[in-house]
Amino acid sequence: MAQLLHLLLNVSEKAANVARVCRQEAPLFELLVQEKTGVDKNKKFVQDFKTLADVVIQEMIRHDVCAQFPELSGFIHGEESNKFENGLGESVTVTVCNKEEDTAALLAKVLDGDQTAASLLTRAIHQDLQLKDEAAESLQVPISPADVGIWIDPIDATSQYIEGKEEEVSEDGFCPSGLPCALVLIGVYMRATGQPVMGVINQPFSQKDLTGKGWKGKHFWGVSYGTVNACSFTHPMRSLGKKNKYLAVVLSSSERQEVKDALAPLCNGRLMYASGAGYKILCVIQGLMDVYVLSEGSTFKWDSCAPHALLRSLGGGVSDLAQCLSAISDGKKGHTAELTYHNPHAGCLGVERWANQGGLVAYIDSTVIDSVVGALVGKI
Repeated sequence: MAQLLHLLLNVSEKAANVARVCRQEAPLFELLVQEKTGVDKNKKFVQDFKTLADVVIQEMIRHDVCAQFPELSGFIHGEESNKFENGLGESVTVTVCNKEEDTAALLAKVLDGDQTAASLLTRAIHQDLQLKDEAAESLQVPISPADVGIWIDPIDATSQYIEGKEEEVSEDGFCPSGLPCALVLIGVYMRATGQPVMGVINQPFSQKDLTGKGWKGKHFWGVSYGTVNACSFTHPMRSLGKKNKYLAVVLSSSERQEVKDALAPLCNGRLMYASGAGYKILCVIQGLMDVYVLSEGSTFKWDSCAPHALLRSLGGGVSDLAQCLSAISDGKKGHTAELTYHNPHAGCLGVERWANQGGLVAYIDSTVIDSVVGALVGKI
């Protein structure tokens, strides 16, 4: 599993580089952000290039992982479908090939013969990037790759990635919107139990480089299995009743008013808002926030699996909000109802099979759940 973690760190950096290349290279950037009009509007690939960037990253990760760990074939899941229709009405299934020229030819077909864009994208996909992380490489975890599955969110907060506001992280480390909210998420779970055991988060646009034109990234990882709890960083845990009387609560700006009203007293009326489910959980992991609360079933397994594993490695978790509320109503205080990642919802179709239907609460300090759930009982 140390080898798997090292590989996931490397492919996350390749993914981050693909995301940066798509914004930095003019032929790709134009496809990424430009909404064509008139006769060009019929060219589906142009409007879907943002999805193609997602799919290319997803399929690159799948290809590289299966090449080293064939036992994971069929157990690597992602957000995106890899089927496209180009401007000529041809259906193309996007895969990453073993040979660079074969990948370039396939992408050129998707991109209606745009050889320049296909070549730039292919070069980034097949680049050999190696992240050095001694702590990750020395980790010993007694799990076989044959016992796990993987969830990939190739670019979480895609809308922030496409819009591309070059907001930089503030001095306190918090960034409510913009490119820093766009993350690559790779989560590993146990096939038998659905328990998240390993997560890699890559933040491709963490800070501007010295030239001020490009971006540098950061990566984070965490492992939690049995007696092994290891993470790429530690931080002083925020704790209710210790250093801070009030909680730091982060929400989606579209959260229901009833939830905002109920939680406002916990944070002295100062609710925080940020883009991207992955980024909001990362804020909890980093100790910038005490808790992320979402009352709607608008996130999915690929959004939460990777950061959930990091939180578990730090003693926290991600819980099903609806189940926590139900448990409190039934007198079962302290029921955490941790999310699992192996079983789809029965009776649901498409992506809804993998939705976190009950909403979620992401935390490090478990006493926070009691405060949050107690505030919301009977209000939603």
